[in-house]
Amino acid sequence: MLRLSVRPMDEVIYSRYSDGRRKPSLGLHPGAESCRPASEPAAMPHLNLQLSGSPDPDLSRRAAALIADLTVEVLGKPRELIAIAIHYVDRAHWFIDGRSLADWGRDAFHLDISITDETNTKGEKARYLQQVHAQLSALIGEVHETSYIHVIDARAAAYGYGGLTQERRYQLAQSSAKG
Repeated sequence: MLRLSVRPMDEVIYSRYSDGRRKPSLGLHPGAESCRPASEPAAMPHLNLQLSGSPDPDLSRRAAALIADLTVEVLGKPRELIAIAIHYVDRAHWFIDGRSLADWGRDAFHLDISITDETNTKGEKARYLQQVHAQLSALIGEVHETSYIHVIDARAAAYGYGGLTQERRYQLAQSSAKG
């Protein structure tokens, strides 16, 4: 019988230093936590966070800081390029399984984060979802399990900031490197 060894995707992409830290391979940034090639400009994230309840500036600040920190730590995104918009939805207008959150007596959140496609591994995205869900739930309290996080892998040619797509930034970096 043929036996196959299955390893997590991160183990395929990364090898390890003797102290257990991941060692990038395949031409990745030294110490990189993503699969972005060294010649590619930093990928930027844009985040939209919906929270149930009435607008709360203190909660907004704490939630923004929490997801920004996790976006830097887990996905390796540069803090200076993180943009976060927070919107509130009244519990009476947020429904799960046909019942409003007011009826459930719970809160919920929905996070969409847009990142440049192929800049993070499946494992990194899975860890991000787990950590964001756990930490936002702890911050908000009494969160319904049906709170979603969507990591949107946007094509580099269709996504950017400052008037340039990520693909164009990549092309400019390539031509500068040859230059």
